[in-house]
Amino acid sequence: MSTWFRTASCCLIVVAAGKFLGPEAVAEERPNILFIYADDQNYKTLSCVPESPDWVSTPNIDALAKGGIRFDRCYFGAWCMPSRASFLTGQLQHGVQTMRMAGQYPASSYDPAKCRFWPSQLRKSGYHTAQIGKWHTGVDTGNGRDWDHQIVWNRPGHPENAGNYFKNQIVTFNGVDRQVGGYSTDNYTDWAVDYIGGKDRDPTKPWYLWLCYGAVHGPTTPADRHEGKLAGKVAELPADIFGPWPDKPKYLQSTASWIRGDDGKAYRVKKKLKASNFNTNTAGQSYDDWVQQTNECAMAIDEGVGRLVKALQDSGQQTNTMIVYTADQGFALGQHGFNQKVAPYDATVASPLVIRHAGKIPEGKVCRHPINAPDVVQLFCNTAQTEIPWKMHGRDIRPLLENPETAAWNSATLMTHTGRTYGDDTAVIPTGQALTVTGGIPWYALLRDGKYKYIRTFVEGEMEEIYDLDADPEELTNLALQPEYNDLLNALRAKAIDELKRTDAKFSDAMPSTAAMPRTAAMTGPTAYQAQ
Repeated sequence: MSTWFRTASCCLIVVAAGKFLGPEAVAEERPNILFIYADDQNYKTLSCVPESPDWVSTPNIDALAKGGIRFDRCYFGAWCMPSRASFLTGQLQHGVQTMRMAGQYPASSYDPAKCRFWPSQLRKSGYHTAQIGKWHTGVDTGNGRDWDHQIVWNRPGHPENAGNYFKNQIVTFNGVDRQVGGYSTDNYTDWAVDYIGGKDRDPTKPWYLWLCYGAVHGPTTPADRHEGKLAGKVAELPADIFGPWPDKPKYLQSTASWIRGDDGKAYRVKKKLKASNFNTNTAGQSYDDWVQQTNECAMAIDEGVGRLVKALQDSGQQTNTMIVYTADQGFALGQHGFNQKVAPYDATVASPLVIRHAGKIPEGKVCRHPINAPDVVQLFCNTAQTEIPWKMHGRDIRPLLENPETAAWNSATLMTHTGRTYGDDTAVIPTGQALTVTGGIPWYALLRDGKYKYIRTFVEGEMEEIYDLDADPEELTNLALQPEYNDLLNALRAKAIDELKRTDAKFSDAMPSTAAMPRTAAMTGPTAYQAQ
């Protein structure tokens, strides 16, 4: 019997005869799962992350990391909706069938017979399932089908209320709409604490709670008690906040969001806001003020985490609950000139991730192996001993929880960005404006293989990108443009295509050609890097 099964699973039992007792026989021993999910949270807003400013303080999330495992980088989705779709289906964006956006943004729909959400299977296996907070994946929230208990701010269902991230929300309580006052982060925490304490759930069943905060998404409004707490704090400017970006794709010139003021400091570029844009942060705001505001908004989340952990302790559930803290994706704080998500750089899309399961996994460790959303879903299903009857894209990452610092992990991690398009609708890659409808960022595939990140942008003749994240964590030097990395480029390109095919990406055989290697005066003869 493996070490994992001895130390990290409380739902696998082997009798003397060697027969496995299934989940029905040990349902009372299967752990609860508390999945805490922030929105647009840059990993540098956690003080347990070494790269964060020294004045950032998130003591409760830090305590989770001290008692468990913090993953250095994770790639869950390019923006809010596809990240959530992946966490509901266990599939990458290009595998989520029938999901479509139509009507007034963010209205969306799907066919629940073809786009199935794995919590429905969790219910069938004996879990009580709940979802609280932001809902952003179809007007149909799955109440009564996927969720036994649900209190959600249904953005697709109420587009007219979809900008109310922090106040005056229309909240649906198990199918019944109600206008709710108060600060949303605190409301969601209140309702989750009640659920953990036993309200609205079957006390005889293990439970799964997906708690989706709306913070720190724009308009990034701190709680009144936190507003101004970080005034005067100074953040280091990213090295390439003003550009230029000669070794990155051309679209970065149109996504530049910061200008240098007469005082030499960075200020937000004033742009015309679209009616569907809820990131309505102040045009002309200084960089320091923006970073302060972002971290002030995150304070209520950290307080919420502390209250949730206390609720587990008070109810005697701390040792039999797996706690996972993460965010749908990141949000750049000036890196590469961005003030948004979506783009394939760690600042824009990499999510923080902390996993704690008291007494079952190591404590105070950091795992440098990146994972994606389907991997986490597979972990949840393995932990709950629940079989999913459709193909998911995740890998079994339990070995990483058993030994987070292992060097014996060589499985590449894939993430795709296909705009507002899902499933079979991604079979044909669009061109022109249709390719950049989300944040001005073209479709792309991102692959992490060890310390290297490979990016292929789906624009005809566009350069590929490779970054050595050990030597260049800010992704400033594109190694794909250097001839000596040609063999690495070929290998990573091939691995990316292999992963696309493994996950049934129909566009994998019809991607636009990549650029040829730029020639320099120092180069003689034919270049090794040619269009593919």
